Amino acid sequence: MTDAKPLTVVGWRELVGLPELGLVGIPAKIDTGARTSSLHAHVLDDFRRDGRRYVRFAVDWGGMRHTCEAVHVDLRGITSSNGERQERFVIKTPLSIGNMTFRAEISLADRSQMQFPMLIGRTALRRRFVVDSGYSWLQSPVNADMGPGRR
Repeated sequence: MTDAKPLTVVGWRELVGLPELGLVGIPAKIDTGARTSSLHAHVLDDFRRDGRRYVRFAVDWGGMRHTCEAVHVDLRGITSSNGERQERFVIKTPLSIGNMTFRAEISLADRSQMQFPMLIGRTALRRRFVVDSGYSWLQSPVNADMGPGRR
């Protein structure tokens, strides 16, 4: 028997941050059916700097366009929610959910037709979080529009 540390409980949707990219308060759907997390972004450029591969992309969030750069980890075939296989850039960057920040792989995708600009997949959740699908915003700051535990 091992001493497993307790997992943090998240709701089916949470506000998350990508601190190295300067993005905070992004509404995200927590989706244990998806393997990889994804962010709504428009890829602008794929380039090399100091021998490393980077990707420059635009994230429209909070009424502004944020131009971001990150190390390009992979170009991967990912099956979208409609079953279509797409080639997507994958980055690895710190992800914040509640008081926890950790590095996560995130694919850059066109999520313009989706309700949430970000999706958190099971690889990011593994060994860190457990999902209570009956609740929302359990790890998100309280504001006038949504309180903790609001369904």
